[in-house]
Amino acid sequence: MFEACSYRENPDGFLADCNVFRTSLHDLSLSPNPLILIVESVEKPGNLGALLRTADATGVDAVILNDPVTDIFNPNVIRASAGVAFAVTSIVATPTETLQYLKTRHIAVVATLPTAETSLFQIALSGPVAILMGSEKDGLSDFWMHHCDRHIKLPMRGRADSLNVSATAAAVLYEAVRQRS
Repeated sequence: MFEACSYRENPDGFLADCNVFRTSLHDLSLSPNPLILIVESVEKPGNLGALLRTADATGVDAVILNDPVTDIFNPNVIRASAGVAFAVTSIVATPTETLQYLKTRHIAVVATLPTAETSLFQIALSGPVAILMGSEKDGLSDFWMHHCDRHIKLPMRGRADSLNVSATAAAVLYEAVRQRS
């Protein structure tokens, strides 16, 4: 039975049964100048874990998961996050709820898009801002394409037109940290 519960071969012999924490947008306690990461429909547990790890490293106020495809408590998410999945404030909300929450708090929504005209380095990220990342496969939903405040792109010097979602988030979040320091 233990091996059936384990997600890998040769488990270490530990099993925990934990209560899942749930919070809502209205439970968030934001800093005076919030930095938020919105993650929409990210599919791969390794990417979600890496996003959470980067969110922790850059000190975001919260990660808002819109239409999650992967459970934040998936063991591969926990492993890829190096355990910070339990430390980063994470909320599951619909895109509509998220937009309403951000608008009432005057938090700008900045989305990355490979075809955007504005470079990451041409936009101010020093004020209240939410960075929006779309799914690996489909990018951003039509809802967010039409409702975000700004589209930005990362300068790409090589042949690739985009980076992995977690690498893109890291670049944008660290640019926000640089501008805020």
